[in-house]
Amino acid sequence: MARLHRHLLPLLLGLAAIPSAAACAEGEENTAPYKMLRSLQFVQDSVVLGDHSAAEMQRFMLGTIDKRLRSLDPSVFDDDRNVDAALIYAMSGGNPQTLEYLVSRDVNGYFDNRVTDILRKYLSGKGLLVAKSLTDAADEYKDKRIGPYLALVSANVTLASGPANALKLYDRARLNAPGTIVEEAALRRSVAICVDAGMVDKGLEYSQRYIRRYLHSPYASQFADLFVKLLVDHDHQVKPEDVVSILSFMDEARQREVYLRIARAAAIAGKSELARMSAARAQALAGNADNAFGALADFYGGMAAIPTDKINAAAKNIDTIADSDLSPRDKALRAAAKSVAEQVLRAPDPASLTQGSTPRSDDREMTSEQADVPQAAEHGGEHDAAQDPVAGDAASVPISGASGQKDADPSFSSFVTSSRSQLDEIDGLLNKESN
Repeated sequence: MARLHRHLLPLLLGLAAIPSAAACAEGEENTAPYKMLRSLQFVQDSVVLGDHSAAEMQRFMLGTIDKRLRSLDPSVFDDDRNVDAALIYAMSGGNPQTLEYLVSRDVNGYFDNRVTDILRKYLSGKGLLVAKSLTDAADEYKDKRIGPYLALVSANVTLASGPANALKLYDRARLNAPGTIVEEAALRRSVAICVDAGMVDKGLEYSQRYIRRYLHSPYASQFADLFVKLLVDHDHQVKPEDVVSILSFMDEARQREVYLRIARAAAIAGKSELARMSAARAQALAGNADNAFGALADFYGGMAAIPTDKINAAAKNIDTIADSDLSPRDKALRAAAKSVAEQVLRAPDPASLTQGSTPRSDDREMTSEQADVPQAAEHGGEHDAAQDPVAGDAASVPISGASGQKDADPSFSSFVTSSRSQLDEIDGLLNKESN
């Protein structure tokens, strides 16, 4: 209740600002653009802090500010705050054509042509052409009102050429705009950089900050996908206790969901230890196996045991999971896992053990072959990702019966061919699943 009261006052204050915006839309020409921008910023920050109902108000505010900027007297830009408001509006999901409109009518030089030219190219999708100029502008204006926004857009275009430099710019953006949609976007995109660059320690650090600040953001599902990928791709560099510590800032329901995502992705990628740990944590949070979450945790744990010496029990376990507890994607995974288990557990034809004495080079190649279950990419979040308005942008399974002897009889060749055919089907299932 105390938490509710803590957020209620800012919400009421924000709603109090709305009538002035509505009056502005009706023709009240004395409302300064910078005051209207404050209402937009409040609404956008409320969205990433968990008030998803404010999303509709965000669209309303963007439209209202757009009309106001196109109808005001140019002398309004005598006040630098209104110039900054127009630029920030453009970088906050506003209509790019409105910036074009204002610049084309700026006969008094209120706008810095260097900044407006850069932003116009960025907003038209040509940011890479002005990456250096954007970085210079971000440095020059770092202590100004538009500084965090310029740092954010500069980082977006710098990423392609220098991830380390992009991280520095994201750090600047979030540190200069704490608790805002700018910080949320900067943290989330910093995690993405760390995933791609293998910067595990920094990725975990950014992840903890994100969870502590923006757990209820509509973009949190995007973050969860990145966090899972960071753990699965770099599982040997992550300590289980670190994962538990970071996720402890979530409520149990969200912890359970993330652990299930980790278990699933790790099982597909053949990271059995991580999959078993995550499945166990999800099972503990689910309470028991009598509900869908417990059944899913059992299923992913069983998937993780397929490439181990417990394959027999694992195969029986995943076969007992009711169809009603599995999504169509998980049903495809179960079919693939069962096919793998059948190939591994199938007793070889005794006739296939008959070996000749004359070696052949092609059989030597067969001896060293292994059929790999492809490491399918983890699926996207179960939730549709909201569009970001700011700066906007396996385990190897040896073929049973293969040996170093040559002149294998026809039944041996038939078995190898059959195994390959089965594994090709598994490839197809997993490729379909990853898509």
